[in-house]
Amino acid sequence: MRFDTVIIGGGLAGLTAGLSLQKAGRSCAIVSTGQNALHFFSGTFESIEEVPERMAGLFSEAGVRLHYQNGVRLMPLGSFRPAALALDDVDIFPQPAFSRKALIVSIAGYQDFFPAFLAEGLEKQGTQCRIHLLQLPEMAQLMQSPSEMRSVQIARTMDRVWEKIVREIRLLLKDEDTVILPQVFGLQDTTVPGRIRESIPARVVFSGTLPPSVPGIRTQQQLKRRYEVLGGNYLSGDEVIQAHVHEGIVHSVVTRNLDSHYLEADHFILASGAYFSKGLRSNPTRIFEPVFDLDVEAAEDRNAWYDADFAAGQPYMQFGVRTDSALRALRQGEAFKNLYAIGSVLGATRPEFGSGAGLAIRSAFAATDQILQSSQK
Repeated sequence: MRFDTVIIGGGLAGLTAGLSLQKAGRSCAIVSTGQNALHFFSGTFESIEEVPERMAGLFSEAGVRLHYQNGVRLMPLGSFRPAALALDDVDIFPQPAFSRKALIVSIAGYQDFFPAFLAEGLEKQGTQCRIHLLQLPEMAQLMQSPSEMRSVQIARTMDRVWEKIVREIRLLLKDEDTVILPQVFGLQDTTVPGRIRESIPARVVFSGTLPPSVPGIRTQQQLKRRYEVLGGNYLSGDEVIQAHVHEGIVHSVVTRNLDSHYLEADHFILASGAYFSKGLRSNPTRIFEPVFDLDVEAAEDRNAWYDADFAAGQPYMQFGVRTDSALRALRQGEAFKNLYAIGSVLGATRPEFGSGAGLAIRSAFAATDQILQSSQK
């Protein structure tokens, strides 16, 4: 099977690159192992200080609505972090003291939402908090199996019973100006968060939970649908296990599921992520990239990979594959002619692209621009 570009990785970076190329009329195949960093997505785009018009258009066409405001976002454990660009149902506040009185509504049996921590953090900012545990008969079956009481399973139920939840909250409200709910709405029906906000006579804030992230999974689904509408091929639940390379040019890759059927392309993009999605791996002596054996910028001394202080920034999170100025991946110091690396597999090797979601977006656009320009020569 032949394509203009094969993209290894179906997360934010890979989908952004695939959408850009498909929109430009190029044929792409994305190979995705399944779960990726979008399943941990907070709903805000770190290190993006302004809204790139190109990104806004691409995401809007996929139905992913964004808003922009310099400020802070509420974290799952009640702290605040600077933010600017976010999904439409993720709040950004001018300052942490955004509420006078808040009603925090939790769901009985759901263990990945922490109302007590939220209340403690908000009360430090001067907000009076009241916590209510919502008992829902619809959750009884899920509660029989603790493994089912996770964000995704709950979200499927929440999209069906949100109107009942709204009615109960309206009865519960006293003089609170804010209602805080877990971010488990809108997975299948993206209009639900907005409809909840319209139906409650107080400000509604959706607070993050432990992963998996409902906004992140929803965003991936929306981007993936748009990519496929544009004609892109998305190979889910598969992984690249081998590459055919000759004189610095990648000619094809082999995936676990396709076996002897090679994926051939003029260009290849490595958007395989970092350790969680196995884009980077380690053994007792080194950190390495498993598909192409690319050069990795990492400390040689294993003791320098981590900080004994668990709460400190961990050095290994900065490690990543090396590239040249055009994001072409390096092996033994030599750049591949048609292989680009983007997203978190870069670690902090290209600080000019930022970090987190900002790194994914910016590097994806930079690599696709290189591909499109090289094709015009």
